[in-house]
Amino acid sequence: MNLTRRTALAGVAAVAASTGLAACATAGGDDGDRVKQGDTSAENPLGVSGEAALEVVIFKGGYGDQYAIDAGTSLKQKFPKVAVDHKGIQGVGEVLQPRFVADSPPDVVDNSGAGRLDLATLVSAGKLTDLTSLLDAPSLDDPAKKVRDTLMPGVISDGTFDGKPLVLNYSSVLWGVWYSKSLFAKHGWTFPKTWDEMLTLNDEISKAGLHPWTWQGKYPEYLNDPLVSLAAKAGGFDLVKSIDNLQPGAWQSPAMLAAAEAVHQLAVRGHIMPGSEGLSHTEAQNAWCKGQVAFIPCGSWLEGEQQAVTPAGFDMVMGTVPALTGSDKLPNGAVMAASSESFIVPAKAKNVPGGLEFLRHLFSQKVARGFAESAKALPVVTGATDGLSLSSGLGSVAEAVKAAGPNVFSYKFRTWYAPLSKALDDATGELATKRINPQQWAERVQKAADAVAKDSSIVKHQR
Repeated sequence: MNLTRRTALAGVAAVAASTGLAACATAGGDDGDRVKQGDTSAENPLGVSGEAALEVVIFKGGYGDQYAIDAGTSLKQKFPKVAVDHKGIQGVGEVLQPRFVADSPPDVVDNSGAGRLDLATLVSAGKLTDLTSLLDAPSLDDPAKKVRDTLMPGVISDGTFDGKPLVLNYSSVLWGVWYSKSLFAKHGWTFPKTWDEMLTLNDEISKAGLHPWTWQGKYPEYLNDPLVSLAAKAGGFDLVKSIDNLQPGAWQSPAMLAAAEAVHQLAVRGHIMPGSEGLSHTEAQNAWCKGQVAFIPCGSWLEGEQQAVTPAGFDMVMGTVPALTGSDKLPNGAVMAASSESFIVPAKAKNVPGGLEFLRHLFSQKVARGFAESAKALPVVTGATDGLSLSSGLGSVAEAVKAAGPNVFSYKFRTWYAPLSKALDDATGELATKRINPQQWAERVQKAADAVAKDSSIVKHQR
């Protein structure tokens, strides 16, 4: 898909969005044709006009867009005269940046995928609607519950900037290392609990004629995920916060250096399939699905993204990233997780009340349940998967959430600081191909973090 990601994989698009939006924060826009909020009631808590058209733009990636179509259908059942203009697209940033600059954006945007709009820039330019009224509105399923009370812990905070909820994410994403349960059973392999066990198992896998690892080389962020997960386990929540808070020397800390060394060892020992650095996400994932490779790092959207090409009986499952050392501050079951698939209602949308109402339907039990079934992913709506028969991949993700308990961590720097995210991606690509060593990797990333910290034009955030 290159779906995803809570980050801007395309640095150029992020920079273009940043400079364009910041420079034109007050450009364009005629408020005369904007739909005003109508009278509110128990049946219409957001004051939706029953006849105004609604434009919805969805990133059509690995999750597809059927769930958003379902939300539009649900809305039309309540407001039959509303015409919902649904568009499923790729390249959200490229398509929509000019419209945000001109203050003529759609009413709802799923801001996801490679090259998506830079959220930090949208926030600083005042381009997003405060979602408080939606969160305080009664949920579609149970009017006694507010929308905010139907969401998993952390979802609202993930989309809150400087105290305002501006983004509402739809998918609960975990990151780990994926493997075929049937392949491992065939060879008698057991998923490793420590990184030393991982390296030992990799040698066994090589002897069996398979490549131990591949990765989505054109998008180095995929390999960053196990790297920063290893560091978080070793350094604990304090390390994660120090990274996000741009503390001096955080990227050169012992835990981060040890994590970089661990990933570097995959390359040094020949555990990575040759040519992986040139593969797209689909090419690497397809090689893995064909049984050429044992492990691949990815988020929990992988099963849904690969469902059209996964062989019967492959039984993919996600394992949490192994422990880095024998003295990690977080337990082995700790997992990196966050909400993803970012929905926004632009501040200059023609139909803001309609956009908010669309999200109320999107975050209903019925629509979220359909998302779980079609996308093979966990929605953030609590109870949406209750009673469902989960597939192997989604079942393993649900088990990982349960096993982790409170030991769930996430980094914010990717959303907050696109230049740092791009620098990390570039450095990890070099690390995985042995063009730089772990010390050089840490120096490069720390230099980028320091540059962001010193740049007064970049809005800073704190955890």
